[in-house]
Amino acid sequence: MSLTLSLGPRSEELVAAQLRTGRYQSAEDVITRALETLAGTEPTAPRARKTVAEAVAHIRESRKGIRLDGLKVRDLIHEGHRY
Repeated sequence: MSLTLSLGPRSEELVAAQLRTGRYQSAEDVITRALETLAGTEPTAPRARKTVAEAVAHIRESRKGIRLDGLKVRDLIHEGHRY
């Protein structure tokens, strides 16, 4: 199967930038790699919606231990409330 595509200016520039890196020999190589990457990152099934409680629990879990220059973000927020 052969397919002809028309790219907009932004897409053309992205392809050209990849070609300039020397990693790809042709625009077709760039597009093929992009499609392979997309196929590898696309979810295979729709994600289930979380309840509010599940979302909050996820946010709290993901924020544990986050530090900025060695300080916990939570401590920085509490410090900011003092002013």
